[in-house]
Formats: sequence, C-alpha cells, structure tokens
Amino acid sequence: MTGPPAATAAVRVAVRRSLADVSGPVAAAVSGGADSLALAAALAFERPGSYAFVVDHRLQDGSAEVAARAADHCRSLGLHAHVASDGVVVRATRQSDASGGLRGSVLGGPEAAARTVRYRLLEAAAEKCDVRVVLLGHTLDDQAETVLLGLARGSGARALSGMPAERGIFRRPLLGLPRDVTAKACAEAGLVPWADPHNDDPAFARVRARSRVLPVLEEELGPGVAEALARSAAQLREDAAALDAMTPDLADEPSCDELAALVPAVRARALKRWAERLAGTAVTSVHVEALRGLVEHWSGQGPVDLPGGVRIRRTEGRLSRFGG
Repeated sequence: MTGPPAATAAVRVAVRRSLADVSGPVAAAVSGGADSLALAAALAFERPGSYAFVVDHRLQDGSAEVAARAADHCRSLGLHAHVASDGVVVRATRQSDASGGLRGSVLGGPEAAARTVRYRLLEAAAEKCDVRVVLLGHTLDDQAETVLLGLARGSGARALSGMPAERGIFRRPLLGLPRDVTAKACAEAGLVPWADPHNDDPAFARVRARSRVLPVLEEELGPGVAEALARSAAQLREDAAALDAMTPDLADEPSCDELAALVPAVRARALKRWAERLAGTAVTSVHVEALRGLVEHWSGQGPVDLPGGVRIRRTEGRLSRFGG
C-alpha cells in the first residue's frame, strides 16, 4: 500500500501536528490560492467535516466569483464553507449557484488595513460557528519576506521575529514548508488554485521582495536564504518573548528615574507598550527613540508627537500626556 505523494504528505503532517492538542471544530482560512487550498485539502483529510472561511475583500473586479469558486473547492473537499464579506458572515449554500488596490508601502498602509479587516472577519466567523482554531496558510517563504521587509525598515526583534506559529485562535501550520510544496500539493490533488494578480504587482513591497530581492540574494549568497531568514525569525521570537515577559506595564505618568533603571531593551519595550496604550495604535521605532530621548538624554527638549494627536512631554521627572 502506497502513501500519499510527498507534497500532500508534508502538508498533512504539518496540519496534524498543529492540531494535535485541539479538540472541537476547526477551520481553514481560504483565499483560493495554492497555499490556502493545499491547507484546506489537508484539513479535510485530517479533520473531515471541518470549516473553511473565505474572505471577500471586494478589492478587485470579480472578487465575489473568486470567493465563490474557493468556497466550491472547499465543499468539494468535504468542508463546510462560509463566505465573509463587508463585516457580515454569510452561510454559503451547498448548491453551486451559491478600490484602488492594495498599494501599501513597506510600512503597511492599505495592506495592513485589509489584514486587520480579514482577521476581524475570521474571528467573527469563528465565533458564529463555535470554531476553536483557524488555520492560516502562510508558508516559509511568507515568513522570509516578512523578516526581509522588517530588516528594510530597521525593525526591532519583535518585528524581525516574523509571524508566530500561534496567536489567539490563529495557527500557521505551514511556516516550515516552502511555497513550492503547497503548489505541488494542489497539483497532486487536482486542485486549480486562483492566481491573485496582486501577487505579481511590483507596486507591492512584498512582491518586490519575493520576485526581485530574494532571488538576487540567493544568486549572490547561495541557496537557502529564505530558510535562514525563517530560522532567524524563530530564534528572535524566543528572545523577544523573554524580553516581553520582563517588561513592566508603566503607570499613566511613569517616573523617568524608574525608566532609567531598566536595561535599555526592556526600557524600549516598556515605552513602546505605554505609548501604544495611550495612542490606541501602533507606534514606530522613531517614536520610541524620541521617548527614550526624554528619559536618557534630557536637555529640556520639546514634546514627542505620537499618532492620534497624542503628545508626550517630560515634567518634573515624569512623562505625561497632553493633547489627543
């Protein structure tokens, strides 16, 4: 008796390991691309009758048809397909009749906004269907691209640690597998994935990293660059987790003397966490360095501007907020 083809087996094993400690309903997030279709096929084999959540961002002409086709693929695999669009989760039937584009910069922009919406829709779908875990189809190549983009913008260890294998209800079982494995798994299963035109659009920094930068690095430095970047991410994730555990939550008006007593790496993390709590959004390393200046190199300088109109100044040895 022969087993499944190599790529199919690799994806199945990855999904099996990711769900080893999970009981109850699970789902795969499916776009219709090769990564998510291979993930869906493996989930259907490992956990028959599971769910597939398809998100339609309505960012391209024909996106509803793409989502419907992805849902049909999932139903053909035996999964219960649901389509999420415009903030509303709609049960996809079992019958077959069932804007300017994401041109974000390295720092995010519309890409980050779409990602936020996607996760919110997936969380809503999971709550509606009482799903415990949602699997995402990010691969080793996605991880390498994430780390490379983080290096390009001078990110710290947390960003350079890439995407976590687990966060909340989300799990990424394919982070150890290269993208060509998922493409082969689809071919082995007779699945025809959707080719997202955004994945070939050089207006996106991630596409340029994938199609231009990584190939040059492989040519000049030798093969295995993507794998090396992914390994670095895994190592940095452990370091970042240890430092995060050491980082205190600051008071609303923290003492600069107490901040100065912290080791620099912990001080930076504490200031970042505090600033994001006040601003209600992410802050950059530029903001954190400016806040560190109020603590470490105080010479009477002016306030630091954070997102959302929040301003921070040093007064009587403490950092305090005004404005916003």
